[in-house]
Amino acid sequence: MTHVLITGCNRGIGLALAEAALARGWQVTGTTRGADAPEGVMVIDCDMDNVGKIASAFEGLGPLDLLINNAGVIGPEVPALDMDYAGFRHTLTVNTLAPLAVTQACLPALRQANGARILSISSQMSWMGYAKSDRIAYRASKVALNKVMQGVATDLAPEGIACALIDPGWVRTDMGGAQADEDPVAVANGVLTIAERLTMEETGKFFRFTGEERVF
Repeated sequence: MTHVLITGCNRGIGLALAEAALARGWQVTGTTRGADAPEGVMVIDCDMDNVGKIASAFEGLGPLDLLINNAGVIGPEVPALDMDYAGFRHTLTVNTLAPLAVTQACLPALRQANGARILSISSQMSWMGYAKSDRIAYRASKVALNKVMQGVATDLAPEGIACALIDPGWVRTDMGGAQADEDPVAVANGVLTIAERLTMEETGKFFRFTGEERVF
């Protein structure tokens, strides 16, 4: 049975991922920050804004086939020249540093599985072809996530652990809003399908949730 760990599994894409994984008969572990999770999920209480305590939250985790770094925040709405630096710091911590810390904390469990995989939920807003300045803290945090996880993919390639980044599109969640294009259930199933077929030849790449490779 596939064992997946999903960060931020209590709402949005994370909730849809947890429900889709359960529907596939997978064993699901998920993180929340004091919130409820779907029935059947083993919950780990973890604050992604406190990187120093992340490692201890995952002690004793059994063999893990798949890690999905999903938890994130949208951050301050201000443009680059009117920056809320405290908000920027929080956004970088949750969206960039925490996924790296979670990945490091889960490595002992991932190394116990055969052909483990790591997926990280990025954003279309990370694309360097967009020159927009709105939500610049969020955009920058996802660009940084892409580069960090590309480096993780390089470092873990000799161990046969494949890593990839996912662009989920504009999703109808609390973060994305009701006018967003993509259905979270479709996105979740697309992400899990990518996880199932991800090979070492694809490690370090960036995919749309529909499976097409996209540029950074």
